[in-house]
Amino acid sequence: MNLLTIKNFSKSITDKVLFNDTDFSINEGEKIGVIGVNGTGKSTLLKIISGIMDTDKGEVVKSNKVKINYLSQNPEFEPGITIYDYVISKNMNEHNQWNVEGEAKNILNILGFGDYNLQVDKLSGGQRKRVALAATLLSDCDILILDEPTNHLDSYMSAWLEDYLKKSKAALVMVTHDRYFLDRVCNVIVEIDGGKVYRYIGGYEKFLEEKTLREEIAIASERKRQSILRVELEWIRRGARARSTKQKAHIQRYEALRDMEGPKEAEKLSMSSISSRLGNKTIELSNISKSFDGRSIIKDFNYIFLANDRIGIVGENGCGKSTLMKIIMGEITTDSGSVEIGQTVKIGYFSQENEHLPQNMKVIDYIKDTAEFVQTVDGVISASKMLERFLFDSTLQYQMINRLSGGEKRRLYLLKILMEAPNVLILDEPTNDLDISTMMILEDYLDSFAGIVISVSHDRYFLNRMANRIFAYERTGILDGTVINQYEGNYDDYMSKSPYYEEGMKLRKGENKKNDSSDFDKKEKTVNVKPKSTKLKMTYKEMREFETIDDDIADLEEKIENLEKQITLNATDFIKLNEFTKEKEETEKLLEEKMERWVYLNDLNEKINSQ
Repeated sequence: MNLLTIKNFSKSITDKVLFNDTDFSINEGEKIGVIGVNGTGKSTLLKIISGIMDTDKGEVVKSNKVKINYLSQNPEFEPGITIYDYVISKNMNEHNQWNVEGEAKNILNILGFGDYNLQVDKLSGGQRKRVALAATLLSDCDILILDEPTNHLDSYMSAWLEDYLKKSKAALVMVTHDRYFLDRVCNVIVEIDGGKVYRYIGGYEKFLEEKTLREEIAIASERKRQSILRVELEWIRRGARARSTKQKAHIQRYEALRDMEGPKEAEKLSMSSISSRLGNKTIELSNISKSFDGRSIIKDFNYIFLANDRIGIVGENGCGKSTLMKIIMGEITTDSGSVEIGQTVKIGYFSQENEHLPQNMKVIDYIKDTAEFVQTVDGVISASKMLERFLFDSTLQYQMINRLSGGEKRRLYLLKILMEAPNVLILDEPTNDLDISTMMILEDYLDSFAGIVISVSHDRYFLNRMANRIFAYERTGILDGTVINQYEGNYDDYMSKSPYYEEGMKLRKGENKKNDSSDFDKKEKTVNVKPKSTKLKMTYKEMREFETIDDDIADLEEKIENLEKQITLNATDFIKLNEFTKEKEETEKLLEEKMERWVYLNDLNEKINSQ
């Protein structure tokens, strides 16, 4: 059953057209993820659905019985109100008093609030957002609208919210940049692009497949149009006279084809590598400890950062992740131990908040304050050109910063830091408010960044993509006590190796109220058992595979090349196009598996030879 429809609607903010004669609808049971580049109108769409904002053209059609709950990107609160009173005031009536009070405390506990009398005024921006989320989730509704609900949630909270939303009977419309969250919760993806709304059935992975196919079809259709145009143009040039009806029709067909608009290539954000030389001595942490109000945050921690380290820092909110980064930067002093910074180290710090952004300054002037020109691998680039690469066109460059969207401000702040040419990047929750396209480009940039990357993040996708080592703040059986444990690999590797991760999940969800240190001790002992070393050797099957795998990879690459030609040739035959596209995807998957196998076999061969 349809719950809400917006037909042929348009909306502009000042001189920027966000939506142009497009449609949107919500049906029962749908879990819709809204994605798009920052500034395209994601939050505006949510406000239109919730009735906070009107369209310029078009009408929102819904039944009066349809109830909508809305979590805004920046919720507002009454001065002096406590978190408990706020959540209760939004949901209590004479029929549900006892249920609401108990459920309110339960959700607040899960979201990290043990003290219900905390005043909202004294909380950080992230804490305030979590209080508003608790109030929004608590009340029954038909349509639940959430703007960036995963920002400021730790991994335990995100896992709980995923489960909660999947079980919820309400239809869901949500803006989030957490790609795992989109894939696990959503059954519809809506993309805002060029003033239009594109709808894809399935999660984030399916969206990527369908969008690629849509773009390939559009490009192939444009190629065919250009081919026909060349033939028609040759006919015209040969001096055909427009005497007969057929000849006139031929010329009209040429003119119609000529005047058609081809698919516009979307503006793409790009980053060029800008960094300073990093010497042999980087950052050395020696037995550092730090406590606040008698609570140990860091105890006897040691680490020497290597030249290309990619460190992900994880843990519950409030455990001290940002404290470690501020110690490295010299903003906080340690209680004991030492921090040594090499002379060539140049730190770029991307903080969780945009507190350093001067709101009454023009975008172009803010960037020019850093440098009017920068040296990149592509040559010398002006500040204006760098802004264009970050999707700030000439109009946006001369706007005041306070007129930018939250995501645009984050993108601008990131550009400023990268233009300072750091060789150590410290990123505090970089995925908050950055759109998926920007995140993908940032991840690609970090692949080639010649320096150290240290990032606090709860975004599992980002950590899997970026990190090669995890620093995890973990409970070790002592009440509220944590230690920093190190794990080789990315976030998935950490989850599979950590003896504390599952226990932490149970504690946060309230499934295990007692903190039994003996269980932790048993698990830790199991983890520390080292297998006896044995001499490495290849099996007969591995030896045969090692001999032929290069040829296998070459054959698969050739097959993919031939399939790409067939896709181009059959662009207008949708059935064949689907067949060839599916076969290409399967072949690419085989190639990826073969490449991974090639890496394994070559590593194994090198280890055997070095024994």
